Amino acid sequence: MKHIAVIGAGVTGVTTAYALARRGFSVTIVERHRYPAMETSYANGGQLSASHAEAWNHVATVRKGLKWMTQPDAPLLLHPAPTWHKVSWLARFVAAIPRYRENTVALARMAVAARAHLFAWAEEEGIEFDLRREGILHLYRDKAGFEHARRVSRLLAEAGLVRQAVTPSEMRAIEPALTGTYYGGCYTDSDSSGDIHRFTSGLAAACVHRGVRLLCEHDVLGLAPYDGGVTLTLGHAGGTDIGRFDAAVICAGTASRALGRMAGDRIDVYPVKGYSITVHLGDAASRAAAPTVSLVDDAPKLVASRFGAHRFRVAGTAEFAGFDRDIRHDRIRPLVDWVRREFPGVNTADIKPWAGLRPMMPDLLPKVGKGRAPRVFYNTGHGHLGWTLAAATAEEVASEIGDVVGMPRKTGVAHLLADVVR
Repeated sequence: MKHIAVIGAGVTGVTTAYALARRGFSVTIVERHRYPAMETSYANGGQLSASHAEAWNHVATVRKGLKWMTQPDAPLLLHPAPTWHKVSWLARFVAAIPRYRENTVALARMAVAARAHLFAWAEEEGIEFDLRREGILHLYRDKAGFEHARRVSRLLAEAGLVRQAVTPSEMRAIEPALTGTYYGGCYTDSDSSGDIHRFTSGLAAACVHRGVRLLCEHDVLGLAPYDGGVTLTLGHAGGTDIGRFDAAVICAGTASRALGRMAGDRIDVYPVKGYSITVHLGDAASRAAAPTVSLVDDAPKLVASRFGAHRFRVAGTAEFAGFDRDIRHDRIRPLVDWVRREFPGVNTADIKPWAGLRPMMPDLLPKVGKGRAPRVFYNTGHGHLGWTLAAATAEEVASEIGDVVGMPRKTGVAHLLADVVR
């Protein structure tokens, strides 16, 4: 039986493990935290948003980034302190601007393909994750933003995604809780939202039920490819284990760059920090005033999603500050202010702030597939679309592993574990 190691138990790692287990592989997930989904898959904006697949590589993004450098509460904040990784990453970001159109279409196609897998898996495994299939509504406050959105919608249409322009009155019919003044909007009824942490934790449990071995609180200290597979050196509880696998998939988010170097690959993932707040809707007035349709507000670059009756999450901002996980008040405050301004009936006395590092490639396309070593694979670098794309890229890399390693015979045995030698 072929043994595959999946490094990382965020949404990309867990979906990869699940796609492999469904094919009959023996799978071990290696995760440094005590539980799955404790980093970027913990408290994101909650959107499964093919309509948000526009690549960031655009001249307008560069202009805005330079303009916002002096504004601590700006939607995109580029810290001026230079590092070689930041400078080289930004240079590659700018170099990808000519591929803006094709990359946007490619991302949207991946996002559309991911839906069928994700919904089917959740239904088959009985995973509850506050799913709302009520679409996503984009809000625009001026003509320039709205006209740009119409151009993006034409690109999304090339990928098979329908995103329709709507008037302010139609916007309020879609989401009656809206109180602001808008020029217009775009609505994608095929998009949805839900709690990524609940989904990933539920799918991890389904993986274990299917025979996947979940090694939490294990650090990858070394990764060494050899002709027939990959050897991992794992640190746990002060000791060291050696694991030998037929292949390894690196799904480690922002840690993928360092792990890739061990395998001889340059995986140019940069940690782009984002923030969220989860508002507890503790009274009937707040529950009535909070929207139920998931939203994207274009001007401040914020997204909002409703989780069940009692939770409302607002997320956004992009901060280029390296591996800084601090939760800064001046970055959280705009999220709270947005709720108070747009939905004044929502009580914001009880909020939970969070910050996470999005693993982002310079051209916004995730790194999916084989590296230099024949048995090392990647499924990482999804940026702000990790949950949206994860099921599709998991299927893609699992299929490639099957082609390279060889598909296992179907045994139906649920106890197949990787060979971990102490």
